[in-house]
Amino acid sequence: MTVSEARRGVAAAAERSSIGSTAAVSWNGGGQFAQLIDSIRAIIAASGSVPPERVIAEELSVKRHTLRRALEMMRVQGELGPAQAGRRAIAEVGPPRDLVNSTNPFEVMEMRLLLEPSFARLAAMRSSLFESERICRAATTPAGANPNAADMIFHKAIAAGARNSLASELYVILNRVASDERLRFTDSQTELIEERVKARDAEHKRIADAIAARDPDEAERAMREHLTAVQHKILGRLVPGPSS
Repeated sequence: MTVSEARRGVAAAAERSSIGSTAAVSWNGGGQFAQLIDSIRAIIAASGSVPPERVIAEELSVKRHTLRRALEMMRVQGELGPAQAGRRAIAEVGPPRDLVNSTNPFEVMEMRLLLEPSFARLAAMRSSLFESERICRAATTPAGANPNAADMIFHKAIAAGARNSLASELYVILNRVASDERLRFTDSQTELIEERVKARDAEHKRIADAIAARDPDEAERAMREHLTAVQHKILGRLVPGPSS
């Protein structure tokens, strides 16, 4: 189901409701509740992550307590990770200035090499079918998409598939530090030509295929080799070899 289809479903449900289409729709019926979950799935698939409850509630004209019931059911079914109620959304704040000023690209890659192969291993063992399919979709950069944003979505999906809320938050912090302009030594969007994007997608696909095949050893190995290639690219930029 696409987001536009989800919106049409919302409009149809509102039209059937005695409250009217301008108020929150009643989703308590069995069929309508299932439609609500399908609509949430469509929004998540379109955005690549789970938007805040407020955004979903406004998009679907659904009451928050009904939305939370649907999200909890999706967690029970293994489609979503654990709830993080009561925590400040780390993704909404930038990295501390002192942290950015005191680190460098090599330290960022050291941390990624320590953490992300383990995330891939856990995802191969723990991710739900929904999470595994999302990882496989994110492995290929969509036409016209920002390559750097697509890369972030892929790695974030794996961290979520590890089904460890601390792992997901650690990745968010690490990614925001790495994304700071003062630490950017990888390719810019304009430098990520089609051939490089295809090569990176092939590495992503190897990782995703291992996760889908429930092969933790291969998933961990493929992620480590992928990040090592990125590390070598950074090293080549900072310490260029002799000109030919």
